[in-house]
Amino acid sequence: MSSPLPELSSYLEGLTEPHILFDRQYRIIAANAAYRRQFSPQGSVIGRTCYEVSHHFNAPCDQSGESCPLALASKSGQRERILHLHHTPKGEEYINIELIPLLNEKGEQAYFVEKMEPLPMAKGQPAAQKLIGRAPAFRRMLELVARVGPSEANVLLLGESGTGKELVAYAVHESSSRAHSPLVVVECASLTDTLFESELFGHERGAFTGASSSKAGLVEAASGGTLFLDEVGDIPLPMQVKLLRLLENGTYRRVGSTQLRRSDVRIISATHRDLQAMVKEKSFREDLYFRLSTFPIHLPSLRERLDDIPLISHSLLSKLAPKRNLTISKEALDALQDHTFPGNVRELRNVLERSTLLCDGTVIEKEHIEQALGSILRTGTLASTKKSDGTNSLPFLERSQGRSLLQIEEEAFRMQLQAHRGTRSQLAEKLGISERSLYRKLRTFGYL
Repeated sequence: MSSPLPELSSYLEGLTEPHILFDRQYRIIAANAAYRRQFSPQGSVIGRTCYEVSHHFNAPCDQSGESCPLALASKSGQRERILHLHHTPKGEEYINIELIPLLNEKGEQAYFVEKMEPLPMAKGQPAAQKLIGRAPAFRRMLELVARVGPSEANVLLLGESGTGKELVAYAVHESSSRAHSPLVVVECASLTDTLFESELFGHERGAFTGASSSKAGLVEAASGGTLFLDEVGDIPLPMQVKLLRLLENGTYRRVGSTQLRRSDVRIISATHRDLQAMVKEKSFREDLYFRLSTFPIHLPSLRERLDDIPLISHSLLSKLAPKRNLTISKEALDALQDHTFPGNVRELRNVLERSTLLCDGTVIEKEHIEQALGSILRTGTLASTKKSDGTNSLPFLERSQGRSLLQIEEEAFRMQLQAHRGTRSQLAEKLGISERSLYRKLRTFGYL
């Protein structure tokens, strides 16, 4: 099929990003070299429909359970952006699509140009060190990542512990023009007031006892790249004003220095805390909150994307036992999907790691999962707990009525803490959280 727009086809051919040109019947008229290399190295796509090539669908996307950029552009009359899961020679990958409608002499949309940019840190199939998922909540999150990535906006990642905030931070960084420069992580929860300032901004020789030489801070280490403030809600209040200065005018001073320095960093922050509630309680600065939350992104819990558990599990197994070629039975996957996973993906990883040690064969069965979980799985109601005298205590769910989520979490945490007889690292593993998260909870609930 020859193109009715040879000049446009010639223009697209010279572009470095993958582009295609197609008509109102979804038929591809032209595909540039970048597209052919990335999406169709083995054969021609000319004359085929875009939905058949990209999705292996027999009908347009909006008739097959996906959003269709052509349909959206037909309604809006303007260019549209959307995130799609495409079939590629390397498997399914998330692709950020920008569609531009082209008008004929009557002002009608006659042709469409699609630009395609892969989202490098996300996959729709098992992969190492990638964001993995297909669930609607996961895809909504990725759409926000794809939109904000190329900008310079500050990003605030919100979600429970274990939802993969650091991976999402890397995805935002890799989608930006700063991807060639470092992403530097600041572990805010583990830093005291004085240590926070020194680690973040650096210090001069003699600034304090033990400062035998000058040291650059993490802000300088991230120059040209991204600074990721993990658990920003744990930053000491006196230090928040100094961080605010960095965000407002891009300047800071090393500890013990009067010299004003300038930074070139993008800020991504993350927290499991309710920062708005902390602002009301005066434990977090309101002006800092608004600076950090230019573009908030909610990370879904594992409970919000149960359908992704099989996908994530297969990916985790390939890393936990790379030489064993383990698989998971359907019954075992059902058992995993019946669990609530308060520790999210981190807890799922721990359960699977224990299961690999309990399994002697090549298939992880339901009994391995149940043993790894160490408790009766949910069967529709929550079981009563036993008191020391053998009588049933009030079911946990019934006791929780009318209480806040924080109060429920505190009681559950106290029960686990009182029953535990091992080390803190063992307790963290049992709860499916990191030792750093355990430390935060101990401090939050007054045990430190």
